[in-house]
Amino acid sequence: MDQTVALSLPPLLLGLAADLVRSIDEGVRARGFEDLRPAHGYAFARLAPAGASVGELAEHLGVTKQAASQMVEELVRKGYVERRPHPDDARARLVVLTERGRACTRAAEEASAEAVRPWAGVLGEQRLRELRDDLLRLAPSGRLRPVW
Repeated sequence: MDQTVALSLPPLLLGLAADLVRSIDEGVRARGFEDLRPAHGYAFARLAPAGASVGELAEHLGVTKQAASQMVEELVRKGYVERRPHPDDARARLVVLTERGRACTRAAEEASAEAVRPWAGVLGEQRLRELRDDLLRLAPSGRLRPVW
């Protein structure tokens, strides 16, 4: 591989990712969820399917259990999540999205689609699909996790 190409890819990808996060955040705020920050979106991505324990959320976010617990407390106060008894562990609590949290997740999905829509105008629909397929090969887990 050409050294120039190899050196140019990381800043381009990181810059695009930063622009994407900023655009999604702006879209979420424009849809009425002004009391959140992008880090909350990464938590919502883990909680959305079926909830998670604080420990599972901490592992997903790459933070301590204490930091995850503080985030959960904040999201409980704001009405985005609630704690429920864990179905598999009587000692643990399951953190799940409330209706407000699910509404915010839908707003983030809309903002995400809105953010990438212009890419089709630049690349074309076919090349955009190919880019998605290429990214699936390079990052098969598709894991949404902040880089602190």
